[in-house]
Formats: sequence, C-alpha cells, structure tokens
Amino acid sequence: MSESRHNPDQLLKEIQADEENRNKGHLKIFFGYAAGVGKTYAMLEAAHMEKQQGIDVVAGYVETHARPKTAALLNGLEVLPTREVFYNGMILDEFDIGMALKRKPQLILVDELAHTNAEGCRHAKRYQDIKELLNAGIDVYTTVNVQHIESLVIQLHPLRKLLYGNASRILFLIMQIRLN
Repeated sequence: MSESRHNPDQLLKEIQADEENRNKGHLKIFFGYAAGVGKTYAMLEAAHMEKQQGIDVVAGYVETHARPKTAALLNGLEVLPTREVFYNGMILDEFDIGMALKRKPQLILVDELAHTNAEGCRHAKRYQDIKELLNAGIDVYTTVNVQHIESLVIQLHPLRKLLYGNASRILFLIMQIRLN
C-alpha cells in the first residue's frame, strides 16, 4: 500500500492563504437593473437586520437621492461624516475612507461601487476604497447598477482589444474578492 504525502511547503502556503482570507472583510453587492429600483433601500434594510443581530454597523456613504423612505432607513444607524472636497468650483461630499478605517466597524455601507471619486480623494475610484476596507478586515455592503456590468460584456468581447472605464475594474474587484 503506497502512502501519498502532502508537500509541506504547499500545505504551508494553503494555510497562510486561508489565514489571509480569514482576516479580510466580506463583500455583499446589492445589484439592480437601473437607478431607483431599491438597491440602497434593500442594503439599508439588510443593515438593520445585521444591527439587530448585534453587528457593529456604520453607514459610511449612502446616497438617498432625496427619497424620504430611503432616508428614513438611516435612522438608528451611525452615519459617518462625509469628506468635503472642492472640485471645479463646487464642494462635493465624498466618502471619508480615513474616518472609516479609524472607526473600523464590523460592517460598513458604502453606496455606489462604480462611483468615480473627486480629485483629492485617497483613491480615484470607490471600488478602491472598498478594496482597502476589505483588506482592513471590514465587511462592506455596496450597490451597483447592471448597466455598469452590461458594459463589461461589450468590453470583454473576444474581439475587443482594449478594456476601459469602470467596468473592467468592477469585474476585477468581483473576481478578486470572495463574495458572501
């Protein structure tokens, strides 16, 4: 009877990779076919359920689009202040990743995965903010419209030679992070 032995170096790599993944946060994406279909609303409802289970939930950046029922779901959640960024003569409210990392909740809500951050933010794209949060061990709930993914189909067509825009970055993020 022959006995198969595992390569100890390979076992060590697998254990280290498993440990690294265990220390990373988990990503949940609320997907919708268009703006206004209830992604943010569903994300906020799910956040309240997590809070009821004793999870430390913080709203890092939530865009209510002046919808009263959506805005009402922020009640009862800790909301981090946004970061004001001066851009093209306007003051924009952007997600403050520094504040989020300092606060380090178990779960943070960061709306609009495909958002392009204003110049002066730590990262050019919101997905990069989310990736940093996940690497810091923070679970993230976010939203994305299918239109951003639909553009991937066009971009990833075998005859296409160039990938451009947010969609390729979103695909990279989705492929790199274990979805739960």
